[in-house]
Amino acid sequence: MNISSIVIQTKPLHVKEIIAICEASDFCDYHFHDEQTGKIIVTIEGADLDEEMAKMKKIEQIPHVICADMMMAYSEDELDAEREKLAQSPSVPDILNDETVALKDIVYKGDLKKKIN
Repeated sequence: MNISSIVIQTKPLHVKEIIAICEASDFCDYHFHDEQTGKIIVTIEGADLDEEMAKMKKIEQIPHVICADMMMAYSEDELDAEREKLAQSPSVPDILNDETVALKDIVYKGDLKKKIN
């Protein structure tokens, strides 16, 4: 199951009209809007990315929609796969448990301010 949030942009004049279409639709759920900026927040759900993209295209085809952008996405399958990778990987990298490696020889690359290419 995939769930994504979409920001719809329209002219403020058309906000209520688009909200009504979204609320009556079977392809998205309306959550919030800002009438001054013409932004509307909806979510879509799909079994996979293809289903989500089909729903996104329906939103883009609503009259007076200037654009519809996916802002956040959740993919249950991807999350499960990443959790499995974490469960299978060691909690401490092997090099840190290797007593033959001198600490001065371990290069730390986590500090982006001091990153050396």
